[in-house]
Amino acid sequence: MSTIFTKIIKREIPANIIYEDDLVIAFLDISQATLGHTLVVTKREYENIFELDDKISAHLYKVVVKLSKAINKAFNPSGLNILNNNGQVAGQTVFHYHIHIIPRYNESDVNFTLTNNYGLATQEELEKRCKAIQSAL
Repeated sequence: MSTIFTKIIKREIPANIIYEDDLVIAFLDISQATLGHTLVVTKREYENIFELDDKISAHLYKVVVKLSKAINKAFNPSGLNILNNNGQVAGQTVFHYHIHIIPRYNESDVNFTLTNNYGLATQEELEKRCKAIQSAL
């Protein structure tokens, strides 16, 4: 499953690389949805979050935090989104695991819409959902 990210990792195509170690690489997203929009990518080709092990996910998130602090210091955004899409229906377009760090300068920079279904599920339904997730742990 060679992806555009694999080509960046192998230096087959250029990228503005911010950080790199044995497990992950981070570079500016070519779209620059906002100033400093950065991708943190696993070097190994995991398709999505469901394939990650504890070691890589812990390390990856440590790097995300480190880079978020650096982006905050460099650009002083008003806020920051950390975004990850898993599967086409969730908006994933590159099937190589990555996290977006998206600095926010105003509310209209990027739009995310979540449906508010508050009150539509009964307490019994919520407890059933909770137990289903707990039993899958």
